[in-house]
Amino acid sequence: MAPNHLVLFDCDGTLVDGQHMIVAAMQRAFEDRNLPEVASADVRAIIGLSLHEAMAQLLPDADMAFHAVMAEQYKSSFADMRRAGEMQEEPLYEGTIEALKMLDSAGYLLGVATGKSQRGLDRVLSEHEITHMFVTKQTADYHPSKPHPSMAETAMAEAGATPATTIMVGDTSYDMMMGAAAGTHVLGVNWGYHHRGILLESGASHVAESYSLVPALVAKIFEGDGHAG
Repeated sequence: MAPNHLVLFDCDGTLVDGQHMIVAAMQRAFEDRNLPEVASADVRAIIGLSLHEAMAQLLPDADMAFHAVMAEQYKSSFADMRRAGEMQEEPLYEGTIEALKMLDSAGYLLGVATGKSQRGLDRVLSEHEITHMFVTKQTADYHPSKPHPSMAETAMAEAGATPATTIMVGDTSYDMMMGAAAGTHVLGVNWGYHHRGILLESGASHVAESYSLVPALVAKIFEGDGHAG
C-alpha cells in the first residue's frame, strides 16, 4: 500500500494567532512569582517550545526544578486569566479554513504538532470547529520539545505517512528544525513569530507569504521542487 501524504501544521503562529494570550499569561506568571518583568519580544521568541524548554530559555540561570515550577505557574496564570474573562480568543489567520479545505479536497491528510498542551489544542480546535479536519494531533504533553523529531515521527506513524510524503508547516525555526530532524519536507509561513530569513536558514525549502499560497506550495514540494522560494 502506498504511503499517505501528510501536511503537518504547527498551531500558535501558524494556524492561530495566540501571541497576546501567551505573552499576557507569561508576564502574569512572572509577576505572580515576584520575578522581573519578561519582555514581550522574549516571550514571542519562545512560542513553539514546550513550557519547560521555554522556561529554560527565559530563565537560563535557574535550575530545572524551578523551570518546572514556572511551567506550572504559567498554566495556573493562564487558567486564572481565562476564568476571569481576561483572555482574548485565539483567532485563525486569514485564509486558514479555505487552505485546509483545499488540501483536504486534494487528498492530503492533515495533522497538528504543537508545543501547546493537549487541553489547549483541543480547546482551540473545538472553538474554531476544525477538530475533525486533523487525523493526528501531537502535543507537548506526550513528547520532548521541538525541535526533537518525536512529534513528527509519531504523526507520520499514526497517519501512515513517510518522511518523503510529509510536509511540516510552521512559523518558527523550531518547526523547521523538527521537520528536518524527522526527514520531512519543510514549509515556512511568514505570518507568525520568526521571520523569513530564519525559516530559510533553519531548513525551509519555501516560505509562504499568505495561506492562499499554501496549497500550491504543498503540491509543488510533493512534486519534487525543493528549491527555496
